[in-house]
Amino acid sequence: MANVVALRSVSNSLVQFLSSSFPEELDQAIGPVGFRLLSSADLSDPALSPGTAVSLFLYRVTVNNHLRNTRPHSARSEAPPLPLNLHYLLSAWSDSAEAEQVLLAWAMRHLHEHPILDVSSLNPDGQWAPDEVIHVVPEELSNEDLLRLWETLAPTYRLSYSYVARVVLLESTQIRSGARVVATRFDYEQRRRPE
Repeated sequence: MANVVALRSVSNSLVQFLSSSFPEELDQAIGPVGFRLLSSADLSDPALSPGTAVSLFLYRVTVNNHLRNTRPHSARSEAPPLPLNLHYLLSAWSDSAEAEQVLLAWAMRHLHEHPILDVSSLNPDGQWAPDEVIHVVPEELSNEDLLRLWETLAPTYRLSYSYVARVVLLESTQIRSGARVVATRFDYEQRRRPE
């Protein structure tokens, strides 16, 4: 299970994963391509111009309903882990329509072919358990939801697609004070004396 740095760790891991996988031939054809993690402060700037780039923006965090009431994984922890889904907007930026389309198509195909980030792909600052994996899957947003999201951001609409990274398990900080009490019930029965 991860610590509170896990959200940042997943975001940085995704950007690093895309950046290190970008093919050299596309980089030469399009020009230098940047891979950036954008914050809401970045997207509140109407003059934002990251150049030719692929950006990742964490726009929403939700609690995973399927794992919400699981048992604690750790013998030290009293509370179950907090299971989170991270909702990202993947966007392509360029002055050229062709470059935008190629960048988004490549990123979508790459995430389709490699939807799982394991410990070897995740930044170690999240303190991931050896068996933890994060699934990055497409998330369909309606046109209305997508446009509403871009209306709240200062830059004009960019070619985008949404993804959800699941499940990030944040370990509880509540430590057990002692071992759990185990109750045993005994039945009392009066025995007859042999005659």
